[in-house]
Amino acid sequence: MQRREFITLLGGAAAGWPLAARAQQPSLPVIGYLESASQGQFADLIPAFRKGLSETGYIDGQNVRIEYRWAEGQYDRLPTLAAELVRGHATLIFTTALISAQAAKAVTTTIPIVFVSGPDPVQLGLVASLNRPGGNLTGVTLFTSTVAAKRLQLLRELLPAITTFAFIVNPSNTRADSDIQEIETAARALGQQIIVAKAGTDRDFETAFATLAQRQIQALVIGGDPFFNSQAQQLVALATHYAIPTIYPLREFAAVGGLMSYGSSVSDAYRQAGIYAGRILKGAKPAELPVMQPTKFELVINLKTAKTLGLTVPPSLLTRADEIIE
Repeated sequence: MQRREFITLLGGAAAGWPLAARAQQPSLPVIGYLESASQGQFADLIPAFRKGLSETGYIDGQNVRIEYRWAEGQYDRLPTLAAELVRGHATLIFTTALISAQAAKAVTTTIPIVFVSGPDPVQLGLVASLNRPGGNLTGVTLFTSTVAAKRLQLLRELLPAITTFAFIVNPSNTRADSDIQEIETAARALGQQIIVAKAGTDRDFETAFATLAQRQIQALVIGGDPFFNSQAQQLVALATHYAIPTIYPLREFAAVGGLMSYGSSVSDAYRQAGIYAGRILKGAKPAELPVMQPTKFELVINLKTAKTLGLTVPPSLLTRADEIIE
């Protein structure tokens, strides 16, 4: 064999070695990460999910691969994004809100789905029961029937003279009607009047707040919604501008200047969901993994914002706060 032919043959064989080696390597399981908001808006929660995965021995890029899909707050994109993950042969789908869990459930009955959901997953048909979910879904719920009443109680403790509250909800969210019913029930139990305002886009926020200010609303509850979460800074800025004392569902609102927040720890919920995802990748069945419920609720108070609004936070609230932002 001539030298040139030998080098060509050797070079061709060498080029084929990595391909052959890769072909012999087993493919990594794929987790489809379906997010209803935009990339970066919940960047601090992605590490929490990965931490849960790592606690079961799975590291992204080493023995598992995460494929991200972002709806950018456009909920009507979720069915298409969920279908993409199914067509891409996702091993498991992780969803970060009720509406994304519903989109994923609609396109597959076989691929395991792990969700983090605010409302009651049984009432809304995600699972058959909390203890025995059945089907291909399980996860973590942030739901508790006492949260709405507790937020109203906290506002009334801060402002004992108020008589009228407002509640802002996203009408595009499938849980909107149940949220309204829950808050109205809580208000009646406390003998309070509550006015419901709806906002489905960022342009609606200004209109909603201006209307509430005209009606001289004394306090406000912000509903739990992925789009609202992604617009935390705008909502907080409007509440400050119109000087409306407001309580929010997540700590992240208080961290960017909101007066108060009360709710379960979302970062811990994402970590627990990561643990469930890892267990399922190891062979556990979603139908047999009980839906986890919140065990700890966080009260966060921003004293700087209270001072801006001319409010004095009573010691009874300060002593119960899990975090005070000064």
